[in-house]
Amino acid sequence: MNALTHNFADAQGKVDFAAWSLHDGQIAATFADRTQEFMVDAQVGRAFLTPQLHRIETEVYMRKYPSFDFASLMTVNTDGDMWDVGTTFYSMDNVGKAEFLSGKGFDMPYAANLMDQKTHAFHLAGIGYEWTVQEMQRAAKLGRSLSADKAMAADQAAQAFLWSVAVTGKTPGAAASEKGWTGLVNNGSAPSAQVANDGTGPSRLWSAKSDTLVLRDVNEAITAVHTGTGETHVANTLLLPTTAYQEAASRRLGDTTDTLLSFLQANNAYTALTGQPLTIRATRALETAGTGDTRRLVAYDNSREVVRFHLPGPHEFLPPFQKGSMTYEVGGIMNVGGTEIRLPKAVVYRDSF
Repeated sequence: MNALTHNFADAQGKVDFAAWSLHDGQIAATFADRTQEFMVDAQVGRAFLTPQLHRIETEVYMRKYPSFDFASLMTVNTDGDMWDVGTTFYSMDNVGKAEFLSGKGFDMPYAANLMDQKTHAFHLAGIGYEWTVQEMQRAAKLGRSLSADKAMAADQAAQAFLWSVAVTGKTPGAAASEKGWTGLVNNGSAPSAQVANDGTGPSRLWSAKSDTLVLRDVNEAITAVHTGTGETHVANTLLLPTTAYQEAASRRLGDTTDTLLSFLQANNAYTALTGQPLTIRATRALETAGTGDTRRLVAYDNSREVVRFHLPGPHEFLPPFQKGSMTYEVGGIMNVGGTEIRLPKAVVYRDSF
């Protein structure tokens, strides 16, 4: 927190943006007789905008967007900077086992790593906003501060972009990945299968299955991580499609007060093995991520060794500049590297429920 921000913060560090905004309005009023210069003198325009943008960007960066909280789903690696071009990483599988041998033997068994080397390029992306001279003149003449709405809209769009790339490898609304990336929910190297077709009908749908069979499907996925990695990793996180999460949260277990979701959180293969609570989250990205655009669940070890999202350059706003006689631009850029799943067997997909 710098000196200016500190002037508007209480003892707990909470910033009073309303008071700061009033202060900026008083500064804006000092430009009331110079508003015509905004169109012909970029230095005057920047002098007007700079203190306003300091408040605006501080307010924006303090705001969180729970719907786009990709950092809770994987480690975010910010190594590097805005201008790094890429990274090399390895997908690894361990092989080898200990054996009995003779004291005079030359047949020592060895452990080894089967490694698949890949490169992942970083790409520059951006979202910014504009101020018109008209907006600046009105603020100066009325002695009011500029609103943070535009900056917040730009930052929210940036977070939505990063969430979509991290989870699916695609930009929001895109049918395919522009960069050929995959995300957390659709990596081609992670083991995937459909859930058992033993519901009424028969059917794979959870709506056609008993509570016991639904719990079996989930625990099978959790256990698959443990067994698939030779018991070196445990699935500590379960991602469900939003509709499945809501169904589990409202589905009662017999005559009890427990829901399927609350029972699952307390009674699952991960908790039984470790004594730790299983993290269960909902995401809309799984609604059509499975086989034939069906629902998919993801059980995985949410750790840095398994999955990470490369973000060497988090979204940041650039200094304002006059790009035309009537417009000032505030650019926003970020350097994005996509999602890296280092140990695919520690991520398991189950579809078609």
